Amino acid sequence: MKVYRLPSISLALLLSCAVNLLPSKVSANEVQANIHLASLEWLPYVGANLLQGGLSSVVASTAAKQFGYSVKIDYFPWKRAMQVGGEDAGYSGYFPAYYTEERARNCYFSAPMGNSIVGLVYVKDRPLQWHTITDLIGKRIGVVAGYSNGGEFDELVKQGKLHVDASFGDIYNLKKLLASRVDAVVIDKSVFRYLLLIDPELSKERAQLIFHDTVLAELSLHICFQRTPSGLKQQQAFDAALKHMDIKKIENAYFAEIENKKKSSSK
Repeated sequence: MKVYRLPSISLALLLSCAVNLLPSKVSANEVQANIHLASLEWLPYVGANLLQGGLSSVVASTAAKQFGYSVKIDYFPWKRAMQVGGEDAGYSGYFPAYYTEERARNCYFSAPMGNSIVGLVYVKDRPLQWHTITDLIGKRIGVVAGYSNGGEFDELVKQGKLHVDASFGDIYNLKKLLASRVDAVVIDKSVFRYLLLIDPELSKERAQLIFHDTVLAELSLHICFQRTPSGLKQQQAFDAALKHMDIKKIENAYFAEIENKKKSSSK
């Protein structure tokens, strides 16, 4: 995901403009008063302590304003978030989720809220040579439990042809990589960049951690609304709002603000 500086545009102003561009065709009575979502701590996309709850939260909340209600988010480990958000009647769904055919059979996927570039990080002193998925056979690959990492990768894992070492989060995987417990780590490029900024231990090793030029997958991000009549209405209303939003501008403004805050705090 490319990041651009937008020094002359504040995030608040951009979001205000985005809301004003949305049509007012959907009545608040057509959907529940709130969109209650289950999620995980996946920085910088979602997180309780992030600026406005994270990038994906900003996109979701901006769209939700079209219907006159807010987005409420509860945080869990990812597998638990999918279970609670997908099955608990007190929730509307879970997010931000990659699209898979298996998930699509169990929920109503929103239109894309953005994109995630997924690749492999390796240690500079232990180069990783790969161009096709089969080049990874025999390697120890760190992954986050419950994540989808692209259809081809996931299929080879199911077949037992790829050796994966699952953990609860990206930071754990990167530290396992530095400790030589895995040969490479699957991670979102923006998440990787963010973690190098905010984690002291990883920041010290940033010169040793390399994001491979070969991209594993570019995956769209979605809300997975429950497969219920209410979930379908929410998905349709949410998609209508997304059509009138410039998500890329919101992304760029969000990352610019994070970088500016980081620079200000280091002065």
